[in-house]
Amino acid sequence: MDYLGIGILIIGIAFAILSIFLIKTLNNLADVLKGVNKTVDKLPEQLDGVMSQTTEILNNSNDTLADVNEKVRALSPLFYIVGDIGDSSRKLTSSLADMTKSMKKSTKDGNSTVKEEDVGGLYGAVALGYYLTQKRKALKEAAATSRSS
Repeated sequence: MDYLGIGILIIGIAFAILSIFLIKTLNNLADVLKGVNKTVDKLPEQLDGVMSQTTEILNNSNDTLADVNEKVRALSPLFYIVGDIGDSSRKLTSSLADMTKSMKKSTKDGNSTVKEEDVGGLYGAVALGYYLTQKRKALKEAAATSRSS
């Protein structure tokens, strides 16, 4: 055997070893591809399951939202009533504050009138009472006109 034959024999052995390694690698790759194929085959069923659950969740969310909207609609008049009560109480409180301020001023005016006329005792008390009743009457009339407008 000459060198050419030995070289071809070495190349043949190397090719055989290389082929064995390639066969093992290709078999492993084939197994991986079979696993991927099984996974891909199951994918439509899994997606159908996910889509059906998503649809169910969306339906439940829509039902819940409709229920919340209905309850808010039922409570809306109550909120309007509470708002109206708040406005009315604010107007009443404002009117009472104005009347109190006016009464305080009228009491000072009546007191100064009694001191100016230098009347005392029972006559002064009667004059002050009359003056306060006249002022109260005028305030009630003013409050009645402000409520009606």
